Amino acid sequence: GHQPLPANACTESPSKILWELPVCRQRLMTHGDQLLIVAHMVPAADEISRRGLLFWCDSDGQWRASNGEPGQAAIGNLIGKYERCIEEFDVLESKARRSDEYLPLLEGLAPVSRAAGNLSDVLQEARKNAPQRRELIDLRDRAYETSRTAELLYQYARNSMEVAIVRRAEEQAHASNQMAVASHRLNTMAAMFFPLATLGAIFGTSLTENWTWSQSPAPFLLFLLTGIISGVVLTGFVNRAIKPS
Repeated sequence: GHQPLPANACTESPSKILWELPVCRQRLMTHGDQLLIVAHMVPAADEISRRGLLFWCDSDGQWRASNGEPGQAAIGNLIGKYERCIEEFDVLESKARRSDEYLPLLEGLAPVSRAAGNLSDVLQEARKNAPQRRELIDLRDRAYETSRTAELLYQYARNSMEVAIVRRAEEQAHASNQMAVASHRLNTMAAMFFPLATLGAIFGTSLTENWTWSQSPAPFLLFLLTGIISGVVLTGFVNRAIKPS
């Protein structure tokens, strides 16, 4: 709900009251026909505290702002800054493709979306409490559209980041599957030729040079046949299905 203005609001200098009020959350304060809107400037992603901007409407309908701008125009200028900031995030979102590009986008857009939503709520509350201030209608509608745009952009960017993460996970899974297939083929080839390599290492030594049977082609054919049969058996052993435990 809104809060009342200080008791000295009608006697003290408006600029003094505007500057002396503490800046915390965005809210509306009222006193009779007077309105005081506590708003936040567009927050940055790495900003811990918020920069306040105060708008005061006296009983005569005259607006003043703490930054020295004409009060009513200053509110519109503030909304315009939110709009331009959201447009910049929209451009960044359209260019983002990877999850690491969406993360800083979401970090910067989250406080802007939250602040724009709170500003919209405050202006809506001001419109309810001061229905005679018709200038609040357009400001409220602009703030609502800005807040809604920021919210939709945040949700779309978050969904896009999740899709990018899933796509990246699928790419990694596909790459891992290709590596597994390549490794399996290599193991199969190694199993196929391992017996031949072993037999070649054993019988290719000088111990067989003086053997009489080594002078005919029969031992060589026996060597190949034994190696191939052993390779087939070993390949079947390597490729056998593993029963689930």
